[in-house]
Amino acid sequence: MMPIHERLAELWTIRERRSLTEDEQCDFEHCLAVNAAHCRRLANLYNLSLLASMTGDHEWQHDICSKIEKLDGPPPAFRNR
Repeated sequence: MMPIHERLAELWTIRERRSLTEDEQCDFEHCLAVNAAHCRRLANLYNLSLLASMTGDHEWQHDICSKIEKLDGPPPAFRNR
């Protein structure tokens, strides 16, 4: 989990109990923007990986999968081992 996700969860929890301060609201908006950008990058890489698979370009797919792991960690099946 990225630190930005931890902060987003923290702010969400605070927001459940009280209104966010102006600074907290700015942090919340920033976290949402960073999360959205992260999701777009990952979605793009997953789409490129699919394209590499469909065209049989295994070297390219391996490169893309390495980038995905750097951004998102290992696939869920390999976590907690």
